[in-house]
Amino acid sequence: MPLFLKAASIGGTIVLILALVVALLKGLLTFLAFITGAIKLLILLAFLAVFAMVGIAVFRAWQDRRKNQ
Repeated sequence: MPLFLKAASIGGTIVLILALVVALLKGLLTFLAFITGAIKLLILLAFLAVFAMVGIAVFRAWQDRRKNQ
């Protein structure tokens, strides 16, 4: 096997491994961004649910107070 082919195969292997690592990190970053967005959405929905529950409780208390007067 000629020396330049052996050197090219070693260099190509290193480049391939680096490309695979970069692709893996890119996929991992995309996954983390998706998970972070899902968590933010869940926090927002929980906040809206608590806000709605407080509004309903205030409205029921106001209605009960009107009935008792």
